[in-house]
Amino acid sequence: MSSQPESFVGVILAGQRPGRVDALAEAAGVVNKNLVPIQGAPLVRHVVDALAATPGLSRLRIVVEPGTAPLIDAVLPHSRLQIDYVPAANNLADSVYAAVEGVGDLPILVTTGDNVLLTPGAVLDVLAVLQGGADVSLAMASQASVMAAHPEGQRRFYRFSDDAYSNCNLYAFAGPAATSAAESFRSGGQFAKKPMRMIMALGPINLALMLMGRLSLRGALKRLGRRFRLKVEPVVLADGAHAIDVDNARTFAVAEELLARRAMADAA
Repeated sequence: MSSQPESFVGVILAGQRPGRVDALAEAAGVVNKNLVPIQGAPLVRHVVDALAATPGLSRLRIVVEPGTAPLIDAVLPHSRLQIDYVPAANNLADSVYAAVEGVGDLPILVTTGDNVLLTPGAVLDVLAVLQGGADVSLAMASQASVMAAHPEGQRRFYRFSDDAYSNCNLYAFAGPAATSAAESFRSGGQFAKKPMRMIMALGPINLALMLMGRLSLRGALKRLGRRFRLKVEPVVLADGAHAIDVDNARTFAVAEELLARRAMADAA
């Protein structure tokens, strides 16, 4: 599915919630989880390397607390990359909105600093959907593919009428539609933590159908896109490892194991 993209801007969300002490960061003796080392490099370095290896990346924006930006900058490559640091907002939605301001017509690829199993192929697949006319694309992986990658990798799945899926924390926005999409997400707030905002943003009927498993993944996103006047398309990645990010000690161990396997396969 992947194809050679036009230039795009990469955005990595690496901020921490104010006042929160991350257990992994505390155990590793660092101030931000994205600096925790795994397989010889900080979490965020693995993500940056995947984006840097993707054809078409023109610049990179990293959303993080201003005090942490120099620490992240010190562990990143600076050969050809233009890296901008954007101050993290108080919530994820506002951070995304701040990161996409002023990018012009370029497509935007958004992921998280703990998405260490990200690959250039997955990035290209998500961007390719934009070339097909979508305003927003997001990566998902089926439950079967995630379990095949590692049985302990993910425990949260969203059940639709066609299958159960997990989110891969990988999104793309097409040019000018990016800002309006981010604004929609911004007004919707952090859905998982503020259910009433989710109901207001999605509409009670759409939300009920999704919760009852009456809609397919594509059908649910079509309704969501209609609500925001955007064409939203899913990309179901074949490798379920893309749905495994580093949230806690369990997923850290899983990601470390899978990264080691990849390194061995590359060396063979």
